[in-house]
Amino acid sequence: MPETKTTETVEKPKHLTNPRRAFVKKTGKTLMRKVAAHQSKASLVPNSPLVDPDHFDFLKPISENWETIRDEALEVLKFREQIPGFQEISPDQYKIATGKNWRTFVLFGFGERLDKNAQIAPKTADLIGAVPNVQTAMFSILAPGYHIPAHTGVTKGILRVHLGLIIPKEREKCRIRVGDTITAWKPGEMFIIDDTYEHEVWNDTDEERVVLLLDFDRPMKWSGRFLNKVMLSAMKFTAFYQDPKKNLEDAEARLEAAIHQNNENMEAMSD
Repeated sequence: MPETKTTETVEKPKHLTNPRRAFVKKTGKTLMRKVAAHQSKASLVPNSPLVDPDHFDFLKPISENWETIRDEALEVLKFREQIPGFQEISPDQYKIATGKNWRTFVLFGFGERLDKNAQIAPKTADLIGAVPNVQTAMFSILAPGYHIPAHTGVTKGILRVHLGLIIPKEREKCRIRVGDTITAWKPGEMFIIDDTYEHEVWNDTDEERVVLLLDFDRPMKWSGRFLNKVMLSAMKFTAFYQDPKKNLEDAEARLEAAIHQNNENMEAMSD
């Protein structure tokens, strides 16, 4: 078994030390906590760390077609080296993602389909597109021996699906803790978390782990939905939206260029 690669102490990127950015982040977190209290009361599903998938009939096609999704993930992994680390997309994640230990291939970001990436996994993108109020969807690729330290999400208004795709043989050593509940991934098995609970991940194996992560709006009464919409709309005016959006566009373009070059090389070899 490999030694667990915990995240090393890393220096905050200089562009994240901007006082205005720090103020917006601190203020946003305070507002999110206040909004979360109301959204908990407005929720139409349990507020537990894990939420039963049976509450969401619209997710059944995702789990029923998990092998199709897995096969497209395998195609994506052929271009593994061009898939960015999570912190390359979202710089504020620098504390929990380092190097290429946690790669993310994003299909939907901030409610928008990434068309270039979707061309590589079209069936998966179509299945995700049928989910109401989808916010983010990605293949989450975790390196052998890596540990994502404890952290919390920012909004109670979103729930996160985990669908096991490519799971190490010693799957009990590849697991997530949400609150006090520890769950090991299983191929084809879906579970849903409320990531405002503290959570952390271990891959204490010598194999890569790949899961589909899918964020969608929590079912809530109208007041909770309204607050969620307002907060997500306001976020679009900040660097916490604008930076990842730009980085996603750049990552898509790099991957598209790599695939184009690979195809040209294959054609040249066949001549």
